[in-house]
Amino acid sequence: MSVDSFMSRLNPLVVAILRSPVHWIASSGLTLLTYSGRKSGRRISLPVGYQLDGNEVAVLVSEAHNKRWWRNFREPGDVELTLRGESRVGRAVVVATEDPFFRASAERVLRRVPGMRRVFKVAFDRRIGLTAAQLEQLGNEIVVVRISLEPAG
Repeated sequence: MSVDSFMSRLNPLVVAILRSPVHWIASSGLTLLTYSGRKSGRRISLPVGYQLDGNEVAVLVSEAHNKRWWRNFREPGDVELTLRGESRVGRAVVVATEDPFFRASAERVLRRVPGMRRVFKVAFDRRIGLTAAQLEQLGNEIVVVRISLEPAG
């Protein structure tokens, strides 16, 4: 069984945890992303890893070529997040590889979680950061979705 297949089978459990009073078990690294499908109009909720910086959230999609959900955000779209037990709304959009937000988000993850170097298939040296070649390689492996949250409250 592939890692993606295993994770897909776990999604309903993770969704239930993120919606529950014990969300703290997983919500420091996972958020529940809810959106309406661009073509189907169907409401979809899925757990995704995230980085929060003020009212900006970065979601890095590894093996993006194998996943479809992020394509809903090639154009900006409305989303809801269950973020650390709180419901938040925002606008999500795929970020171009050339955007400084792409580089900053990728470097932040690679510095914080060294194991992501294998997942992203990049030999990252935290002392020098991403090289131009590594950034180009990452652009072929991952997608960064930027979510601008409305202020809380």
